[in-house]
Amino acid sequence: MSDAPPPTRVLVCDDQALVRTGYVTIFSAQPDMEVVGEAENGHEAVRAARRLRPDVVVMDIRMPLLDGIQATRQLAGPDTEGAPKVLVVTTFNVDAYVYEALRAGASGFLLKDAPPAELVGGIRTVARGEALLAPAVTRNLIGHFARHLRPADTSLPARQAVVRALAPRELEVLRLIAEGLSNAEIAAAMFITPETVKTYVSRILAKLGLRDRVQAVVLAYRVGLVSGTP
Repeated sequence: MSDAPPPTRVLVCDDQALVRTGYVTIFSAQPDMEVVGEAENGHEAVRAARRLRPDVVVMDIRMPLLDGIQATRQLAGPDTEGAPKVLVVTTFNVDAYVYEALRAGASGFLLKDAPPAELVGGIRTVARGEALLAPAVTRNLIGHFARHLRPADTSLPARQAVVRALAPRELEVLRLIAEGLSNAEIAAAMFITPETVKTYVSRILAKLGLRDRVQAVVLAYRVGLVSGTP
């Protein structure tokens, strides 16, 4: 009997047939992935995800009828249960809504021109619950969308609630996560081990009731723990 885990179930959502075909070809060739369906607009994406129960939804933002942000919110928003991981695939120079997609519940994002290996790695990363994918992409997000990442919850109580919930070292880790550092980079900056960083991250998510690192980054910016300037 094989001890291999079941393959990651993937739903591909994009309004361009050629893009969907390319994704399906790439993902189906992976021994640890199974493409369970396709969708060409947001409405189809929501219906297919609820019917097929994928582990990861690869979601385009700009789709007809219902865009990827609204579809993501319906599938992975704060009031959803048993939500799939949503990996947004987009282009910075076209889509000005990546930040909103992350707030809607997306677990990560990649650029559409990412090489196949990065797309495949992104799905595996999101499936493991490790969001925000590449720290370099996080830095690009911070730089490109600085005006969108300025504090939204500017009330002092909102910031104080986060500060009170976390120990000083946890607060420092949260700030470094929001700046786009990987666990290894945080470990080097704080002179601790990567395993200790993982423990801190788990505690931060649990204490703040967050699903993943994406939500941690969004919260850090919304309450003004870090600025929107890289």
